Amino acid sequence: MSDPIRVLIVDDHTVVREGLRALLSAPKYGVQVVGLARDGEQAVARARELRPDVILMDMVMPRKSGLEAIQEILAEQPDARILMLTSYSNDNEITAAIRSGAMGYLRKDSSVEELVHAIRTVAMGRMTLPPELAQRMMTVQTAVPAVHPGNELTDRELEVLRCLGEGMSNKEIAETLHISIATVRSHVSHILSKLNVNNRTQAALYARKQGLIG
Repeated sequence: MSDPIRVLIVDDHTVVREGLRALLSAPKYGVQVVGLARDGEQAVARARELRPDVILMDMVMPRKSGLEAIQEILAEQPDARILMLTSYSNDNEITAAIRSGAMGYLRKDSSVEELVHAIRTVAMGRMTLPPELAQRMMTVQTAVPAVHPGNELTDRELEVLRCLGEGMSNKEIAETLHISIATVRSHVSHILSKLNVNNRTQAALYARKQGLIG
């Protein structure tokens, strides 16, 4: 059997945290809840401590919002895979979270099967969004500027960009391309700068839009 997906649950309501832990702990789902956090501040600390495979993040919380926590976690751990789980749909905030690097969004009234599917998808490094939101995001993505002359990606950077588009972590890219993790970090930094995007998620969206990946 493959290793279970290690999940950190972040929500300011105890009933929600404990309820999600109980639901996801059923052996058939292949999920291990490794930690709980009650607000954004604690989410950043637990993410740093536990390094989970997937973080389930509520958006409206005291002390530090879900969006702020997402930005802080990804600044420390660019490979972190975060799935927003919220009871309301504020397009502006959700879009901001995706642009910041979150990999998906799901409403709290979704079924447990839908939640597990989303967790598995994000754990594999793939985005998961409701179709209507994905369409709006792709429309917004048309505004991503083209690479400026003189800033064209090298062949190696294109290889790394394709890997980003497939949702690979730095370690996975290093193993796939037989280069060091430090070299991967350098390539990713150059890619983000040349594409004038802020994070790996935006770079992956760019790769998909340009047809670099299927």
